[in-house]
Amino acid sequence: MGKAEDSGVEERPKWDNKVQYLLTCIGFAVGIGNVWRFPYLCQIYGGGAFLIPYLIALVFEGLPLLYLELAIGQRFRMGSIGVWNSISPLLGGVGIASMLVSLLVCMFYNTLLAWVLWYLFHSFQNPLPWSQCPLNDNLTGYNTECVKSTPANYFWYRETLNITPDIETSGSVHWWLVICLASAWCVVYICFIKGIESLGKVVYVTAIFPYLVLTIFLIRALTLPGATVGLVYLFTPDWEILKNPQVWLDAATQIFFSLSVAFGGLIAFSSYNPERNNCEMDAVLVGVINSATSLYGAIPIFSILGFKANTAYNSCVKENILALTNHFEFSDQNITAENYDHWLEYLNRTSPGEVAGVDLRLCDLQTFLDQSASGTGLAFIVFSEAVVSMPGAQIWAILFFTMLFSLGLSSMFGNLEGVLAPIKDLKLVPTWIPDGLVAAAICSIAFLMALLFTMGSGNYWVEIFNSYVGSVPLLIVALFEIIAVIYVYGMKNFSEDIYFMTGKKPNIFWKACWMVISPLMLLVVLITYVVVQAQKHPTYPTWNPAYELFPKTEVKPYPDWVFAIIILLSVIPVLPIPLVALYQLICCRMKKSSAHTDPSPSCNDGFEVETQQQTNQRA
Repeated sequence: MGKAEDSGVEERPKWDNKVQYLLTCIGFAVGIGNVWRFPYLCQIYGGGAFLIPYLIALVFEGLPLLYLELAIGQRFRMGSIGVWNSISPLLGGVGIASMLVSLLVCMFYNTLLAWVLWYLFHSFQNPLPWSQCPLNDNLTGYNTECVKSTPANYFWYRETLNITPDIETSGSVHWWLVICLASAWCVVYICFIKGIESLGKVVYVTAIFPYLVLTIFLIRALTLPGATVGLVYLFTPDWEILKNPQVWLDAATQIFFSLSVAFGGLIAFSSYNPERNNCEMDAVLVGVINSATSLYGAIPIFSILGFKANTAYNSCVKENILALTNHFEFSDQNITAENYDHWLEYLNRTSPGEVAGVDLRLCDLQTFLDQSASGTGLAFIVFSEAVVSMPGAQIWAILFFTMLFSLGLSSMFGNLEGVLAPIKDLKLVPTWIPDGLVAAAICSIAFLMALLFTMGSGNYWVEIFNSYVGSVPLLIVALFEIIAVIYVYGMKNFSEDIYFMTGKKPNIFWKACWMVISPLMLLVVLITYVVVQAQKHPTYPTWNPAYELFPKTEVKPYPDWVFAIIILLSVIPVLPIPLVALYQLICCRMKKSSAHTDPSPSCNDGFEVETQQQTNQRA
């Protein structure tokens, strides 16, 4: 662990080597969403056709933003608040907004890790607890709720969440989730106890291990019956779907959130680099590896989903064969899976009335494949259900949930650093207090706030935070970041900084993206997203055993008070941007009106002098 030795700059920790830095950035960018969000979008938006808007968004929106953050953090060698304050005191609110978003994301994101730990602990049982229904209270049969749905659904909604019928019914705090949540925060804190010195060592495991597990899953998944069906379904392009504007909107937002820009974590990580480092290559490398990981993870995921659909289809056909055999009193093996369709067609033609009287299920492979799921539904229901049918189920369950925990943990590092680095910039804590104690305080506060998610209605609140905290606020922060660097700090100054760091000035592609294309795309995505959301009252799916169509989820509109909280979650994180700017302008105006003295660093005149001095120093 060394100290930076750049003249005129406060001593700052630095990475032991370039590999540590890259692994940390890759681990932050590559998260749980790469495994359970990207495949889902590919599935519902025409398979391979979705890759076209996704790659366009990566090239013209994702990579330029990533490059900008890594470059500005490395040059100024500060966290997000320090960077934007240095560019202009009027922009200090941008860093505070990033910090607030990171804190809110930390709260719910570590709850996902708590759920993963709960499943990981139970993966050591034989048989797996979500493989069969428990007995009812009278021990006379199986639990009714479980029988009506599936064992995997029951274990998730009842045994894990003990979920309430709607968000208005809070329920009690569940002790088992509190223990898992505390364990998850303890793991995060232990990794952060010595700052980037300990973090740099941990990422060797958390960033590399998921790729090892994904490769093992890939090899195993491709050998499962039905894997080909899943892959064909995933990659068969539906070009008509590209006419739907929602596809382009989702592609733009997915690449934006997937790269983890605007959180402030990447700025903080790059600030620990030496000043002369090729940040352009770093940005391209991290961005390409992140997107390649999404595609690499989609292959085993959909191979296994194809296996699950194939298993469900075969089970459905066997049930129908048994029903037809018993009704028509055929001999065994007369109707087989191979000739089932032929027999069904023959019986419908010769005895349509009798066939109509038999309780037959609709067995359609495409229908089973269309049962798409994302997020928690993919990891904790669909995938855990598929693992049960695989030989050596416990091993695959342990590997899968350990991989998810590693992915989530490495992303948590970036989120938490996006909170800790700005606290240092603001000098809110005396320098004599150790960094480990500050990290412990932040982890404790976030843990107490996250107890909301351990209640019976906790899953509904996680969905709200996931959908709204990381959407509009991040888009607004990213837009202000580009404006701040390119139009306030200046394209000329930024180009000279990049020349100083990399030995070459940014080419015409980067300049065009920063000055026109990227801010325009961000503005269009932001406006479109707000318009789409404003046209409908938000709804949410509930798990209600009393619902007449149970086990289907009952879709309900959010109550007005919850809708108000959603608006607050979208607005409050970005309020510091105008408030800080207004505060600085008022201070500047008051100082100017009281006395015509030397320029103050709180007003634009002072900033211009300070910038000129910095320019002279660089020259």
